[in-house]
Amino acid sequence: MDDQGCPRCKTTKYRNPSLKLMVNVCGHTLCESCVELLFVRGAGNCQECGTPLRKSNFRVQLFEDPAVDKEVEIRKKVLKIYNKREDDFPSLREYNDFLEEVEEIVFNLTNNIDLENTKKKMEMYQKENKEVIQKNKIKLSREHEELEEALEVERQENEQRRRLIQKEEQMQQMLKRKNKQELLDKLESSHLPASLLLAQHKDRSTQLEMQLEIPKLVKPVAFSTGIKMGQQIALAPVPKIKEVLYEYQPLHVETYGPPVPEAELLGKRGYLSHVRAASRQDLAGGYTSSLACHRALQDAFSGLFWQPG
Repeated sequence: MDDQGCPRCKTTKYRNPSLKLMVNVCGHTLCESCVELLFVRGAGNCQECGTPLRKSNFRVQLFEDPAVDKEVEIRKKVLKIYNKREDDFPSLREYNDFLEEVEEIVFNLTNNIDLENTKKKMEMYQKENKEVIQKNKIKLSREHEELEEALEVERQENEQRRRLIQKEEQMQQMLKRKNKQELLDKLESSHLPASLLLAQHKDRSTQLEMQLEIPKLVKPVAFSTGIKMGQQIALAPVPKIKEVLYEYQPLHVETYGPPVPEAELLGKRGYLSHVRAASRQDLAGGYTSSLACHRALQDAFSGLFWQPG
């Protein structure tokens, strides 16, 4: 991050840690001071690519690579137009094709590929799907409102819970002070031994602490999913997908050679007579003489029967 800097004035974050880099629609970076200097009239051209820019469209660079900021901004604009959902398509395949088309448009605009045709394609789509776009915008705004309402309710519940805990703590402190003052008054006026009064005070303090530590049951008003208790909702049955269980098939490799004896038969047939016996250290690592001999025979026999076609 320290090597990030303004390409015009060459100031870097290493020299000036408070340097604020700005980025526009073209994806090229300028520091805040250069933006104020170059775009004093409100508009101008990019110093690197010559794209006409407005001063009001500059925003703080959030990512280390300014190209990522450019892609994020382009994606926001594209998704405002291509805002269809899976429910708007008759099949999952058509929805996936739609998503792929959106990604292709974002990629072209980000990397300056076929800009004219891509922009014409977006304009044509916006005209043909004007009603659907407006409908999904309204639906999205409603969902945002519901989310804001849910967050506000949660915030109010947290605030109410905080006030309740604070009130209980204040009550505990008040009862402790009252109990302590009662002990002092009894020590001053009572004729009973001080040890007895201290024991009584200790018992009362223990009982008071036990009463205060009893947790109060808070009646839940919503499930963890956010659905309020008592709310009537329609749950569609989950479709069952019948799948065929996987059946393992042994792997067959054509070696173009004679079959190799099984590892269990190598010792009986004398193959292990000239193979070094495995030591205790070898066995700890998983090495066996039959395994090494079996692999050596596989390499030796492989390709012996091969004939050029």
